[in-house]
Amino acid sequence: MAIKMGHSLGIGLGQGLAMTPALQQAIKLLQLSRLELEQFVETQMAENPVLEEVPNEGLDEFSPIEKEFTEAEAVSGRMEEAAGIVDSIGKDKDTEVDWERLSNYEESRSQASTAGSKNGFDDDTANYENMVTKANTLQEHLLELVREVDFSAEEFKVAEQIAGNIDDRGYLSVSLDDLCAKEGFDKEIAEGVLDTIQHFDPPGIAARDLKECLLIQIRHFKLRNGIVEKIIGSHLAALESRNYSLVAKALGITLDQVYTNVAVIIGLDPIPGRQFGPEATQYIIPDVYVFKMGTEWVVSMNEDGLPRLKVSPFYKDMLRDKKAVPGKAVPGKADEGKNYLDEKIKSARWIIKSMEQRQRTILRVTEKVLERQKDFFEYGIQYLKPMVLRDIADALELHESTISRVTTNKYVHTPRGIFELKYFFNSAISKSDGESVANEAVKSRMAEIIKTEDPIKPYSDQQLLDVLLKENVDISRRTIAKYREQLGILPSSKRRKPF
Repeated sequence: MAIKMGHSLGIGLGQGLAMTPALQQAIKLLQLSRLELEQFVETQMAENPVLEEVPNEGLDEFSPIEKEFTEAEAVSGRMEEAAGIVDSIGKDKDTEVDWERLSNYEESRSQASTAGSKNGFDDDTANYENMVTKANTLQEHLLELVREVDFSAEEFKVAEQIAGNIDDRGYLSVSLDDLCAKEGFDKEIAEGVLDTIQHFDPPGIAARDLKECLLIQIRHFKLRNGIVEKIIGSHLAALESRNYSLVAKALGITLDQVYTNVAVIIGLDPIPGRQFGPEATQYIIPDVYVFKMGTEWVVSMNEDGLPRLKVSPFYKDMLRDKKAVPGKAVPGKADEGKNYLDEKIKSARWIIKSMEQRQRTILRVTEKVLERQKDFFEYGIQYLKPMVLRDIADALELHESTISRVTTNKYVHTPRGIFELKYFFNSAISKSDGESVANEAVKSRMAEIIKTEDPIKPYSDQQLLDVLLKENVDISRRTIAKYREQLGILPSSKRRKPF
């Protein structure tokens, strides 16, 4: 039997989701963090002339500092005029602004500011941000010290290469032999330059390993006594495992002598470059607040610093006028301008709608989290309940991926601290009484137990397991070890303190 194969055309109906640019933008907005959203809005306002910020009612947009550092006589009249413009915008947001009047005001204010600068009132002198110096990186700090040393031309090149190859911890990240082979440096000269750099501040800098780092600090602080060098040189592994008796036996000294010298070593810094860390602290701005009013818990969005957007009525009127009188404009050019303006207005409206939808979705999710985790807000982390994304998705009739986007990099300010929304979603651990407890609650309980342990006889993982089993928490020893590592807690052998 022969089988005939061929192509044919057919018509059929089906449903599908088309990822239009507008839908992609809405999804992108939903997963942006607060800082990323502010940057996105700032970019859109710069690129789309139709978008503008809604002014706050009754807010004087000119600060007292600006008033102080401009000539009062020249500006006072204009300040009243500007206040009238701002008030008119606040009272009637749909009324078109007198742009010519505002432009004239801005121009005169700029001239007054320039005049003030000429008379000794330079605006830059009042900007304290301009007075803040940038912290040096570790490499910049070392290069400054290198320039202060009377190196020869060849030695200076070696010093630059060494300083540039020191990592953020303060260690030389390449082999000196490899550096000499690659750059063609003399090995003896490189050794001398490295020794000079190892005398720089902070003590221990430019070491090739931990042993050398500690020995440099022992030399710098004049702590040599014969024993401490031997411990660092040959018994660091025994120190790590707290096997002090092995050190005492190997060196032929008493345990008290070991303890005395270990105390000296503990006072040293194994990461000398740590003081040259990140340049600035990144602060978290919460997206939503949860607080208690009387007996009721309330959820409120944080709108501070986030511009409220609107479509400029000036451009809407311009588009309306062009549609009403199309024949007065140059053919072709008028249609091109109208299409551009129409596209920008549609884009602006979609951005505004997407931002409002984003805020509403975050609010709804947070309210549902509050509803399910009210005991956490009332009594603390021990009452955190197991919850997964599907629980909130089903309750709000949304997809799990939407809940995932909403809860990632979104933070909620509560009376118990600031938490990422993701924090409230955690797996369940069974209890022997048939109930379940959140894994974060178990981690918190483990941290409390370890905090109250005897530092000379710390709890092992098995002992932690026994304590939790007595509290009806059904958990394995392997899970205990995993949670301890996630909490950044060392094993009992490395937590033990001999004195």
